[in-house]
Amino acid sequence: MNLADLKAITDRKWDEDLLPRLADYVRAPAKSPAFDASWAAHGHLESVVREAQAWGAAQKIAGLKIEIVAIEGRTPCIVFDAPATGGFGHARTVLFYGHLDKQPEMTGWRDDLGPWTPKIEGDLLYGRGAADDGYAIYAALTLIGALDAQGTPRPRCVGLIETCEESGSPDLPAYLELLTPRFGDVALVAGLDSGCGDYERLWVTTSLRGLAGGALTVEVLEEGVHSGAASGLVPSSMRIARQLLNRIDDPATGRVLDEVFHAAIPAERIEQAQRAGSILGDAVWKQFPWVGCNHGGDAQAHALPTTTDPVEGILARTWRPALSVTGAAGFPSVDNAGNVLRPKTTFKLSLRLPPTVDGERAQHALGKLLTTQPPYNARVTFSGDHAASGWNAPATAPWLAQAANAASRAAWGKDAAWIGEGGTIPFMNMLGNYFPEAQFLVTGVLGPKSNAHGPNEFLHIPMVKKLTQAVAAIVASVPGG
Repeated sequence: MNLADLKAITDRKWDEDLLPRLADYVRAPAKSPAFDASWAAHGHLESVVREAQAWGAAQKIAGLKIEIVAIEGRTPCIVFDAPATGGFGHARTVLFYGHLDKQPEMTGWRDDLGPWTPKIEGDLLYGRGAADDGYAIYAALTLIGALDAQGTPRPRCVGLIETCEESGSPDLPAYLELLTPRFGDVALVAGLDSGCGDYERLWVTTSLRGLAGGALTVEVLEEGVHSGAASGLVPSSMRIARQLLNRIDDPATGRVLDEVFHAAIPAERIEQAQRAGSILGDAVWKQFPWVGCNHGGDAQAHALPTTTDPVEGILARTWRPALSVTGAAGFPSVDNAGNVLRPKTTFKLSLRLPPTVDGERAQHALGKLLTTQPPYNARVTFSGDHAASGWNAPATAPWLAQAANAASRAAWGKDAAWIGEGGTIPFMNMLGNYFPEAQFLVTGVLGPKSNAHGPNEFLHIPMVKKLTQAVAAIVASVPGG
Protein backbone atom coordinates (compact mmCIF):
# COMPACT_ATOMS: atom_id res chain seq x y z
CA MET A 1 0.00 0.00 0.00
CA ASN A 2 1.35 3.40 -0.98
CA LEU A 3 0.53 5.57 2.01
CA ALA A 4 1.43 8.81 0.24
CA ASP A 5 -1.03 8.04 -2.55
CA LEU A 6 -3.67 6.96 -0.03
CA LYS A 7 -3.25 10.23 1.85
CA ALA A 8 -3.57 12.25 -1.35
CA ILE A 9 -6.78 10.42 -2.30
CA THR A 10 -8.46 10.71 1.10
CA ASP A 11 -7.38 14.31 1.78
CA ARG A 12 -8.75 15.42 -1.58
CA LYS A 13 -11.98 13.56 -0.93
CA TRP A 14 -12.41 15.25 2.43
CA ASP A 15 -11.66 18.74 1.10
CA GLU A 16 -13.74 18.57 -2.08
CA ASP A 17 -16.63 16.34 -1.11
CA LEU A 18 -17.01 15.20 2.49
CA LEU A 19 -16.67 18.48 4.39
CA PRO A 20 -19.40 20.18 2.32
CA ARG A 21 -21.61 17.10 2.81
CA LEU A 22 -21.05 17.10 6.55
CA ALA A 23 -21.89 20.80 6.64
CA ASP A 24 -25.23 19.93 5.04
CA TYR A 25 -25.65 17.12 7.56
CA VAL A 26 -25.10 19.55 10.44
CA ARG A 27 -28.01 21.66 9.14
CA ALA A 28 -30.45 18.78 9.62
CA PRO A 29 -32.00 18.62 13.13
CA ALA A 30 -31.99 14.82 12.94
CA LYS A 31 -32.54 14.30 16.64
CA SER A 32 -32.67 10.80 18.05
CA PRO A 33 -36.16 9.48 18.90
CA ALA A 34 -35.61 9.97 22.64
CA PHE A 35 -35.48 13.72 21.94
CA ASP A 36 -38.02 13.90 19.12
CA ALA A 37 -41.10 11.75 19.67
CA SER A 38 -42.39 12.84 16.25
CA TRP A 39 -39.21 11.88 14.40
CA ALA A 40 -41.10 9.93 11.73
CA ALA A 41 -43.44 12.82 10.93
CA HIS A 42 -40.65 15.39 10.93
CA GLY A 43 -38.64 13.29 8.47
CA HIS A 44 -35.16 14.50 9.43
CA LEU A 45 -33.77 11.04 10.17
CA GLU A 46 -35.12 9.72 6.89
CA SER A 47 -33.62 12.70 5.07
CA VAL A 48 -30.05 12.21 6.36
CA VAL A 49 -30.29 8.46 5.74
CA ARG A 50 -31.44 8.95 2.15
CA GLU A 51 -28.73 11.51 1.45
CA ALA A 52 -26.00 9.25 2.83
CA GLN A 53 -27.32 6.23 0.93
CA ALA A 54 -27.51 8.16 -2.33
CA TRP A 55 -23.96 9.45 -1.87
CA GLY A 56 -22.70 5.95 -1.10
CA ALA A 57 -24.36 4.49 -4.17
CA ALA A 58 -22.48 6.98 -6.34
CA GLN A 59 -19.03 5.92 -5.09
CA LYS A 60 -16.70 4.06 -7.42
CA ILE A 61 -16.47 0.85 -5.43
CA ALA A 62 -16.85 -2.22 -7.62
CA GLY A 63 -19.76 -4.42 -6.58
CA LEU A 64 -20.87 -2.14 -3.75
CA LYS A 65 -24.43 -2.73 -2.57
CA ILE A 66 -25.91 -0.09 -0.29
CA GLU A 67 -29.53 0.07 0.82
CA ILE A 68 -31.88 1.51 3.40
CA VAL A 69 -33.44 -1.13 5.63
CA ALA A 70 -36.47 -0.15 7.69
CA ILE A 71 -38.39 -2.42 10.02
CA GLU A 72 -41.97 -1.24 10.52
CA GLY A 73 -42.23 1.10 13.50
CA ARG A 74 -38.46 1.38 13.97
CA THR A 75 -35.86 3.94 12.95
CA PRO A 76 -34.21 3.21 9.58
CA CYS A 77 -30.65 2.10 9.01
CA ILE A 78 -28.18 1.83 6.12
CA VAL A 79 -26.49 -1.44 5.19
CA PHE A 80 -23.61 -1.65 2.73
CA ASP A 81 -21.55 -4.53 1.37
CA ALA A 82 -18.31 -4.11 -0.60
CA PRO A 83 -16.89 -7.41 -1.94
CA ALA A 84 -13.33 -8.43 -1.11
CA THR A 85 -10.54 -7.56 -3.55
CA GLY A 86 -7.09 -8.79 -4.48
CA GLY A 87 -7.42 -12.42 -3.46
CA PHE A 88 -9.10 -11.98 -0.10
CA GLY A 89 -11.82 -14.52 0.51
CA HIS A 90 -15.37 -13.28 0.87
CA ALA A 91 -16.24 -15.18 4.07
CA ARG A 92 -14.30 -13.11 6.63
CA THR A 93 -15.45 -9.51 6.84
CA VAL A 94 -14.79 -6.14 8.41
CA LEU A 95 -17.96 -4.67 9.92
CA PHE A 96 -18.15 -0.88 10.09
CA TYR A 97 -20.53 0.76 12.54
CA GLY A 98 -21.77 4.34 12.81
CA HIS A 99 -24.95 6.33 13.40
CA LEU A 100 -26.69 9.36 11.91
CA ASP A 101 -29.03 10.43 14.73
CA LYS A 102 -28.08 13.36 16.96
CA GLN A 103 -28.31 14.71 20.45
CA PRO A 104 -30.62 17.72 21.04
CA GLU A 105 -29.61 21.37 20.75
CA MET A 106 -28.33 22.20 24.27
CA THR A 107 -27.92 25.80 25.39
CA GLY A 108 -24.71 27.79 25.72
CA TRP A 109 -23.52 27.94 22.12
CA ARG A 110 -21.27 30.81 21.18
CA ASP A 111 -23.19 33.72 19.67
CA ASP A 112 -21.82 33.03 16.20
CA LEU A 113 -22.40 29.27 16.38
CA GLY A 114 -25.38 26.97 16.70
CA PRO A 115 -26.25 23.27 16.65
CA TRP A 116 -27.73 23.39 13.13
CA THR A 117 -25.41 26.09 11.75
CA PRO A 118 -22.19 24.62 10.30
CA LYS A 119 -19.14 26.83 10.50
CA ILE A 120 -15.55 26.01 9.61
CA GLU A 121 -13.11 27.98 11.70
CA GLY A 122 -9.48 27.02 11.19
CA ASP A 123 -9.22 23.25 11.58
CA LEU A 124 -12.64 22.86 13.17
CA LEU A 125 -16.11 22.22 11.75
CA TYR A 126 -18.63 23.38 14.37
CA GLY A 127 -22.15 22.01 14.63
CA ARG A 128 -24.10 19.11 16.06
CA GLY A 129 -23.38 15.59 14.90
CA ALA A 130 -20.51 15.77 12.39
CA ALA A 131 -18.06 14.21 14.84
CA ASP A 132 -20.74 12.22 16.70
CA ASP A 133 -21.15 10.35 14.41
CA GLY A 134 -22.18 11.61 11.00
CA TYR A 135 -18.70 11.32 9.54
CA ALA A 136 -18.56 7.53 10.03
CA ILE A 137 -20.31 6.30 6.89
CA TYR A 138 -18.49 8.86 4.75
CA ALA A 139 -15.08 7.95 6.18
CA ALA A 140 -15.75 4.21 5.90
CA LEU A 141 -16.73 4.25 2.24
CA THR A 142 -14.00 6.76 1.42
CA LEU A 143 -11.25 4.56 2.84
CA ILE A 144 -12.66 1.50 1.06
CA GLY A 145 -12.70 3.45 -2.21
CA ALA A 146 -9.17 4.75 -1.62
CA LEU A 147 -7.79 1.24 -1.07
CA ASP A 148 -9.49 0.08 -4.25
CA ALA A 149 -8.30 3.09 -6.25
CA GLN A 150 -4.68 2.16 -5.65
CA GLY A 151 -5.21 -1.57 -5.98
CA THR A 152 -4.55 -2.52 -2.37
CA PRO A 153 -6.12 -5.89 -1.50
CA ARG A 154 -8.68 -5.80 1.29
CA PRO A 155 -11.26 -8.09 2.88
CA ARG A 156 -14.98 -7.86 2.32
CA CYS A 157 -16.31 -4.75 4.08
CA VAL A 158 -19.86 -4.44 5.34
CA GLY A 159 -21.48 -1.61 7.26
CA LEU A 160 -24.39 -0.96 9.57
CA ILE A 161 -25.36 2.68 10.15
CA GLU A 162 -28.24 3.12 12.60
CA THR A 163 -30.36 6.10 13.64
CA CYS A 164 -31.21 5.56 17.31
CA GLU A 165 -27.80 5.28 19.00
CA GLU A 166 -28.26 8.48 20.98
CA SER A 167 -31.43 6.92 22.41
CA GLY A 168 -29.57 3.82 23.61
CA SER A 169 -29.91 1.82 20.36
CA PRO A 170 -33.31 0.28 21.22
CA ASP A 171 -33.89 -0.74 17.59
CA LEU A 172 -30.44 -2.22 17.00
CA PRO A 173 -31.14 -5.73 18.40
CA ALA A 174 -33.94 -6.20 15.87
CA TYR A 175 -31.67 -5.13 13.02
CA LEU A 176 -28.80 -7.34 14.20
CA GLU A 177 -31.18 -10.29 14.37
CA LEU A 178 -32.30 -9.56 10.82
CA LEU A 179 -28.97 -8.63 9.26
CA THR A 180 -26.25 -10.62 11.02
CA PRO A 181 -26.58 -13.60 8.64
CA ARG A 182 -25.55 -11.27 5.81
CA PHE A 183 -22.31 -10.21 7.46
CA GLY A 184 -20.46 -13.51 7.33
CA ASP A 185 -17.55 -14.30 9.66
CA VAL A 186 -16.70 -10.91 11.15
CA ALA A 187 -12.96 -10.70 11.77
CA LEU A 188 -12.89 -7.03 12.76
CA VAL A 189 -15.53 -4.61 14.03
CA ALA A 190 -14.55 -1.04 13.21
CA GLY A 191 -16.65 1.23 15.40
CA LEU A 192 -16.06 4.87 14.54
CA ASP A 193 -18.16 6.39 17.34
CA SER A 194 -15.63 6.89 20.10
CA GLY A 195 -13.08 9.43 21.29
CA CYS A 196 -9.39 10.26 21.31
CA GLY A 197 -7.13 11.48 24.09
CA ASP A 198 -5.45 14.02 21.82
CA TYR A 199 -5.21 14.73 18.11
CA GLU A 200 -1.64 13.47 17.74
CA ARG A 201 -2.04 9.69 17.32
CA LEU A 202 -4.52 6.87 16.83
CA TRP A 203 -6.49 6.14 20.00
CA VAL A 204 -8.12 2.74 20.41
CA THR A 205 -10.97 2.44 22.91
CA THR A 206 -10.56 -0.53 25.25
CA SER A 207 -13.67 -0.17 27.42
CA LEU A 208 -16.86 1.79 27.96
CA ARG A 209 -18.81 2.39 31.13
CA GLY A 210 -22.38 1.24 31.63
CA LEU A 211 -25.30 3.34 32.79
CA ALA A 212 -28.15 3.19 35.28
CA GLY A 213 -30.48 5.97 36.32
CA GLY A 214 -33.90 7.48 36.20
CA ALA A 215 -36.13 10.04 37.92
CA LEU A 216 -36.17 10.26 41.72
CA THR A 217 -39.24 12.06 43.10
CA VAL A 218 -39.77 13.04 46.74
CA GLU A 219 -43.23 14.29 47.79
CA VAL A 220 -44.18 15.64 51.21
CA LEU A 221 -47.22 17.82 50.52
CA GLU A 222 -50.17 17.80 48.17
CA GLU A 223 -49.55 21.47 47.35
CA GLY A 224 -47.09 24.20 48.19
CA VAL A 225 -47.53 26.13 51.43
CA HIS A 226 -46.21 29.35 52.96
CA SER A 227 -42.63 28.71 54.01
CA GLY A 228 -42.92 30.95 57.05
CA ALA A 229 -45.87 28.96 58.34
CA ALA A 230 -44.53 25.49 57.59
CA SER A 231 -40.72 25.42 57.44
CA GLY A 232 -39.16 23.81 60.47
CA LEU A 233 -42.20 21.61 60.92
CA VAL A 234 -42.74 20.30 57.38
CA PRO A 235 -39.51 18.73 56.10
CA SER A 236 -38.14 20.08 52.85
CA SER A 237 -38.49 17.67 49.93
CA MET A 238 -35.10 18.96 48.76
CA ARG A 239 -33.47 17.99 52.05
CA ILE A 240 -34.98 14.52 51.89
CA ALA A 241 -33.79 14.09 48.31
CA ARG A 242 -30.32 15.17 49.43
CA GLN A 243 -30.32 12.54 52.17
CA LEU A 244 -31.34 9.87 49.68
CA LEU A 245 -28.56 10.83 47.29
CA ASN A 246 -26.12 10.55 50.18
CA ARG A 247 -26.97 6.85 50.26
CA ILE A 248 -25.46 6.55 46.79
CA ASP A 249 -22.28 8.60 47.01
CA ASP A 250 -20.14 10.45 49.54
CA PRO A 251 -21.01 14.15 49.19
CA ALA A 252 -17.48 15.16 50.18
CA THR A 253 -15.59 12.98 47.68
CA GLY A 254 -18.16 11.73 45.16
CA ARG A 255 -17.12 8.11 45.79
CA VAL A 256 -20.04 5.76 45.12
CA LEU A 257 -20.57 3.81 48.33
CA ASP A 258 -22.17 0.44 47.64
CA GLU A 259 -19.80 -2.20 46.27
CA VAL A 260 -22.52 -3.51 43.96
CA PHE A 261 -21.63 -0.57 41.69
CA HIS A 262 -17.88 -1.30 41.67
CA ALA A 263 -15.68 -3.75 39.77
CA ALA A 264 -12.04 -4.81 39.90
CA ILE A 265 -9.90 -3.01 37.31
CA PRO A 266 -7.94 -5.48 35.13
CA ALA A 267 -4.15 -5.14 35.30
CA GLU A 268 -3.94 -4.56 31.54
CA ARG A 269 -6.30 -1.60 31.78
CA ILE A 270 -4.23 -0.08 34.60
CA GLU A 271 -1.07 -0.44 32.49
CA GLN A 272 -2.79 1.21 29.51
CA ALA A 273 -4.01 4.04 31.75
CA GLN A 274 -0.48 4.56 32.99
CA ARG A 275 0.84 4.94 29.45
CA ALA A 276 -2.05 7.18 28.42
CA GLY A 277 -1.53 9.27 31.55
CA SER A 278 2.15 9.73 30.70
CA ILE A 279 1.13 10.96 27.25
CA LEU A 280 -1.68 13.30 28.29
CA GLY A 281 -0.50 14.61 31.67
CA ASP A 282 -2.63 17.47 32.99
CA ALA A 283 -4.65 17.48 29.75
CA VAL A 284 -6.65 14.64 31.30
CA TRP A 285 -8.42 17.22 33.44
CA LYS A 286 -7.56 20.54 31.80
CA GLN A 287 -9.51 19.57 28.67
CA PHE A 288 -12.77 20.51 30.41
CA PRO A 289 -14.20 24.07 30.51
CA TRP A 290 -13.59 24.79 34.19
CA VAL A 291 -15.01 27.92 35.76
CA GLY A 292 -12.34 30.53 36.38
CA CYS A 293 -12.65 32.18 39.79
CA ASN A 294 -10.91 34.88 41.76
CA HIS A 295 -10.66 33.68 45.33
CA GLY A 296 -8.66 35.86 47.69
CA GLY A 297 -7.19 37.94 44.90
CA ASP A 298 -5.62 34.98 43.08
CA ALA A 299 -6.42 35.60 39.43
CA GLN A 300 -5.22 32.09 38.50
CA ALA A 301 -7.64 30.31 40.83
CA HIS A 302 -10.13 27.99 39.21
CA ALA A 303 -12.36 25.05 40.00
CA LEU A 304 -10.42 21.81 40.46
CA PRO A 305 -11.10 18.17 39.62
CA THR A 306 -11.43 15.37 42.15
CA THR A 307 -7.83 14.43 41.31
CA THR A 308 -5.05 16.02 39.28
CA ASP A 309 -3.16 12.73 38.94
CA PRO A 310 -3.57 11.82 35.25
CA VAL A 311 -3.63 8.05 35.77
CA GLU A 312 -6.15 8.28 38.61
CA GLY A 313 -8.15 10.70 36.50
CA ILE A 314 -8.32 8.26 33.59
CA LEU A 315 -9.34 5.39 35.85
CA ALA A 316 -11.90 7.56 37.66
CA ARG A 317 -13.69 8.41 34.43
CA THR A 318 -13.44 4.97 32.81
CA TRP A 319 -13.47 2.24 35.49
CA ARG A 320 -15.16 3.74 38.53
CA PRO A 321 -18.84 4.53 39.12
CA ALA A 322 -19.99 8.14 39.37
CA LEU A 323 -23.34 9.76 40.08
CA SER A 324 -24.57 12.91 38.35
CA VAL A 325 -27.81 14.89 38.67
CA THR A 326 -28.59 15.82 35.07
CA GLY A 327 -32.01 17.42 35.48
CA ALA A 328 -34.53 18.68 38.01
CA ALA A 329 -38.24 19.46 38.24
CA GLY A 330 -40.48 21.01 40.86
CA PHE A 331 -38.41 24.19 41.06
CA PRO A 332 -39.77 27.55 39.91
CA SER A 333 -37.39 29.86 38.09
CA VAL A 334 -35.41 32.16 40.37
CA ASP A 335 -37.40 35.24 39.35
CA ASN A 336 -40.67 33.43 40.13
CA ALA A 337 -39.60 31.80 43.38
CA GLY A 338 -41.81 33.09 46.20
CA ASN A 339 -41.71 32.21 49.91
CA VAL A 340 -43.26 28.81 49.31
CA LEU A 341 -42.28 25.41 50.66
CA ARG A 342 -42.42 23.29 47.51
CA PRO A 343 -44.50 20.09 47.67
CA LYS A 344 -42.06 17.87 45.80
CA THR A 345 -38.62 17.60 44.22
CA THR A 346 -37.61 15.50 41.23
CA PHE A 347 -34.05 14.79 40.15
CA LYS A 348 -32.94 13.03 36.97
CA LEU A 349 -30.06 10.75 37.95
CA SER A 350 -27.27 9.32 35.81
CA LEU A 351 -25.05 6.68 37.40
CA ARG A 352 -22.09 5.65 35.26
CA LEU A 353 -20.95 2.09 35.92
CA PRO A 354 -17.65 0.24 35.47
CA PRO A 355 -17.47 -1.70 32.18
CA THR A 356 -17.98 -5.13 33.74
CA VAL A 357 -20.89 -4.30 36.08
CA ASP A 358 -24.28 -5.67 35.01
CA GLY A 359 -26.49 -2.69 34.19
CA GLU A 360 -29.84 -4.28 35.12
CA ARG A 361 -28.52 -5.49 38.47
CA ALA A 362 -27.14 -2.03 39.22
CA GLN A 363 -30.44 -0.40 38.21
CA HIS A 364 -32.37 -2.62 40.64
CA ALA A 365 -29.91 -1.87 43.44
CA LEU A 366 -30.12 1.87 42.77
CA GLY A 367 -33.91 1.90 43.00
CA LYS A 368 -33.90 -0.15 46.20
CA LEU A 369 -31.35 2.11 47.90
CA LEU A 370 -33.33 5.23 47.06
CA THR A 371 -36.81 4.05 48.03
CA THR A 372 -36.31 1.86 51.12
CA GLN A 373 -37.35 3.48 54.45
CA PRO A 374 -37.61 7.08 53.20
CA PRO A 375 -36.94 9.84 55.77
CA TYR A 376 -40.09 11.29 57.39
CA ASN A 377 -42.14 8.62 55.61
CA ALA A 378 -42.13 10.84 52.51
CA ARG A 379 -43.57 9.45 49.30
CA VAL A 380 -40.48 8.46 47.31
CA THR A 381 -40.65 6.98 43.83
CA PHE A 382 -37.93 6.04 41.39
CA SER A 383 -38.78 5.67 37.72
CA GLY A 384 -35.83 3.87 36.20
CA ASP A 385 -34.55 4.37 32.67
CA HIS A 386 -33.38 1.56 30.46
CA ALA A 387 -30.13 0.32 32.01
CA ALA A 388 -27.06 -0.43 29.88
CA SER A 389 -24.10 -2.62 30.70
CA GLY A 390 -20.66 -1.40 29.73
CA TRP A 391 -18.11 -3.12 27.53
CA ASN A 392 -14.59 -4.42 27.97
CA ALA A 393 -12.73 -5.28 24.76
CA PRO A 394 -11.43 -8.82 24.22
CA ALA A 395 -7.70 -9.40 24.35
CA THR A 396 -6.03 -7.63 21.43
CA ALA A 397 -4.63 -9.96 18.79
CA PRO A 398 -0.96 -9.35 17.93
CA TRP A 399 -1.83 -8.51 14.31
CA LEU A 400 -4.20 -5.72 15.40
CA ALA A 401 -1.74 -4.26 17.90
CA GLN A 402 0.99 -4.22 15.25
CA ALA A 403 -1.32 -2.82 12.57
CA ALA A 404 -2.62 -0.06 14.87
CA ASN A 405 0.89 1.06 15.78
CA ALA A 406 2.06 0.96 12.16
CA ALA A 407 -0.98 2.91 10.98
CA SER A 408 -0.57 5.51 13.71
CA ARG A 409 3.10 5.96 12.92
CA ALA A 410 2.31 6.34 9.22
CA ALA A 411 -0.40 8.96 9.78
CA TRP A 412 0.94 10.86 12.82
CA GLY A 413 4.50 9.67 13.35
CA LYS A 414 3.63 8.21 16.78
CA ASP A 415 2.54 4.84 18.15
CA ALA A 416 -1.12 4.23 18.87
CA ALA A 417 -2.44 4.56 22.42
CA TRP A 418 -5.13 2.50 24.16
CA ILE A 419 -7.59 3.98 26.61
CA GLY A 420 -11.03 3.44 28.13
CA GLU A 421 -13.86 5.89 27.59
CA GLY A 422 -16.25 7.10 30.24
CA GLY A 423 -19.38 7.18 28.11
CA THR A 424 -21.86 4.43 27.34
CA ILE A 425 -22.36 2.97 23.86
CA PRO A 426 -24.93 0.19 24.25
CA PHE A 427 -24.33 -1.26 20.81
CA MET A 428 -20.80 -2.39 21.77
CA ASN A 429 -22.11 -5.06 24.12
CA MET A 430 -24.60 -6.15 21.48
CA LEU A 431 -21.89 -6.44 18.82
CA GLY A 432 -19.62 -8.27 21.25
CA ASN A 433 -22.35 -10.83 21.90
CA TYR A 434 -23.13 -11.30 18.21
CA PHE A 435 -19.48 -11.52 17.10
CA PRO A 436 -17.58 -13.12 20.01
CA GLU A 437 -14.59 -14.11 17.86
CA ALA A 438 -14.09 -10.67 16.31
CA GLN A 439 -11.39 -8.16 17.10
CA PHE A 440 -12.57 -4.62 17.86
CA LEU A 441 -11.12 -1.39 16.53
CA VAL A 442 -13.22 1.18 18.36
CA THR A 443 -11.95 4.66 17.70
CA GLY A 444 -13.11 8.17 16.86
CA VAL A 445 -12.43 11.88 16.60
CA LEU A 446 -14.01 13.22 19.80
CA GLY A 447 -10.99 14.70 21.51
CA PRO A 448 -10.19 17.58 23.87
CA LYS A 449 -12.72 20.44 23.78
CA SER A 450 -14.80 18.74 21.04
CA ASN A 451 -17.69 18.74 23.54
CA ALA A 452 -19.90 16.00 22.16
CA HIS A 453 -23.56 16.47 23.17
CA GLY A 454 -22.81 19.96 24.47
CA PRO A 455 -22.54 23.49 23.07
CA ASN A 456 -19.86 24.34 20.51
CA GLU A 457 -19.39 20.70 19.44
CA PHE A 458 -16.85 20.36 16.66
CA LEU A 459 -15.15 17.95 14.26
CA HIS A 460 -11.35 18.24 14.20
CA ILE A 461 -10.63 18.18 10.47
CA PRO A 462 -6.95 17.08 10.45
CA MET A 463 -7.85 14.33 12.92
CA VAL A 464 -10.65 12.89 10.79
CA LYS A 465 -8.43 12.93 7.70
CA LYS A 466 -5.64 11.02 9.44
CA LEU A 467 -8.08 8.65 11.11
CA THR A 468 -9.48 7.76 7.69
CA GLN A 469 -5.97 6.91 6.49
CA ALA A 470 -5.09 4.93 9.63
CA VAL A 471 -8.25 2.82 9.55
CA ALA A 472 -7.63 2.11 5.86
CA ALA A 473 -4.17 0.77 6.69
CA ILE A 474 -5.58 -1.45 9.45
CA VAL A 475 -8.32 -2.83 7.20
CA ALA A 476 -5.67 -3.75 4.64
CA SER A 477 -3.79 -5.62 7.41
CA VAL A 478 -6.64 -7.96 8.40
CA PRO A 479 -5.33 -11.55 8.10
CA GLY A 480 -6.81 -13.77 5.44
CA GLY A 481 -5.50 -12.43 2.17
